[in-house]
Amino acid sequence: MYDFFMPNVNFFGQGSVTVTGERCKILGAKKALIVTDDFLKNIEGGPVSKVISSLVESGIEYAFFTGVEPNPKDTNVEDGLKAYQAEKCDLILTVGGGSAHDCGKGIGIAATHEGDIYENYAGIEKLSKALPPIVCINTTAGTASEVTRHCVLTNTRKNIKFVVVSWRNTPLVSINDPELMVGKPPALTAATGMDALTHAVESYVSLGANPVTDAHAIQAIKLISNNLRQAVAYGNNIEARENMANASLLAGMAFNNAGLGYVHAMAHQLGGLYDLPHGVANAVLLPHVEKFNMISNPQKFADIAQFLGENIEGLSVRAAADKAIEAITTLSQDVNIPTSLRELGVKEEDFELMAKLALEDGNALSNPIQGTVQDIISIFKMAY
Repeated sequence: MYDFFMPNVNFFGQGSVTVTGERCKILGAKKALIVTDDFLKNIEGGPVSKVISSLVESGIEYAFFTGVEPNPKDTNVEDGLKAYQAEKCDLILTVGGGSAHDCGKGIGIAATHEGDIYENYAGIEKLSKALPPIVCINTTAGTASEVTRHCVLTNTRKNIKFVVVSWRNTPLVSINDPELMVGKPPALTAATGMDALTHAVESYVSLGANPVTDAHAIQAIKLISNNLRQAVAYGNNIEARENMANASLLAGMAFNNAGLGYVHAMAHQLGGLYDLPHGVANAVLLPHVEKFNMISNPQKFADIAQFLGENIEGLSVRAAADKAIEAITTLSQDVNIPTSLRELGVKEEDFELMAKLALEDGNALSNPIQGTVQDIISIFKMAY
C-alpha cells in the first residue's frame, strides 16, 4: 500500500499567474500576506507586480513580508508571523523559490501551532491543526516546495537545517508560470535545476519508490537532461524554461511521496552549518552518494543512464549503471557547478559532526542503503 500527496489545484504554463487573485477569492481570502524578498518585490513588472495586479482585480487586499532569506531561518518565520498577525491576514501567498515557500509554510505552522517549531514539530506528521490557506507562485525550477508537504527551515540556535513533513503543509494552490522564470541568472538556474535532478534521482532509487512516483521521476530526469543546459545558456529560452518548470514539479511530486536519501540528508548539514546554496550542495554530493548507492539496484541506475541520454546498448547492467554517474557529473560540469566541497569552503574537521546529523535527518530513512557514520564521512571525503 502507498499514498500520494499533492496540492488540490495546480496551474501551469505561460500567463498562469493571472489566476492568482481568482483562486485566493475562491479560498475565501480577504487579505493575503505576500511572502517574498525585497529583490523580487522591487522588480518593475516582475513576478510580485503581476501577483498584485491579479489580487487587485479580484478585490483581495494584501500586505508584505519581505524578510525571506536563502535557507530560511526560524527567525524569518518569527518575523513573518508578526506581520501576518499585525496585518490581520487570512491567507499566505508565497512568491519566489523554495525559500519563500518554506518560509510561508513555517509562518502557517507558527500561526496555528504553539511552541518552538524545531522542538515540537520537526519530523513526520507532527502537526495537529489546519494551516491557513497557502498559495505558492513559483519563480524557479528546482525545489518544488510549491507542491510538497515538506517545510525546510534552519534552527539558528544550533545551525541545523530541519524538516517538518506533514500533509497539512501541502499548499492548496500551486502556480508554475515559466514567464516568471525567464532571465534568471545562469548560476541560479543551474543550482535549482540540479536540485530538481537530485529530487528525481533520489526518489527513483528511494526505498519508498512506487510505480506512480517512478513515472514522475523518469519524465523529470528526461526533461532535465534535454533542457537544463539550454536554460542555463540562454535564460530567455521560454521553451526550456517551461520544460524545466514541468520537470521540477514532476520531481517534486515524486519525492513528496517516495522520499529522498543521503544527498539531501547531507546537504541539509552543509546548509545549516555553512549556509551553502541547497542546489549547489546537492549537485556536488549527488554523484558520490549515488556511486555509494549503486549496488542496491544496478538496473535502476542503468535506467537513469538511459534517461540522461547515454547509449548503453551492449553494456552490462553494471557498466550501464556507471554511465549514470558519469552523465550526472558531466551535466553538473556543463552548467558550471563547483566540483568539490573544498571549493565551497567546507572543512574536513566538520565531517564527523555533519555525518552524525545527516543520519538523524528524516531523508536518511529512505536511502536505498542504510550506512554508518563512517560511510557518510567517506562520502563527504569523496566529494571533497
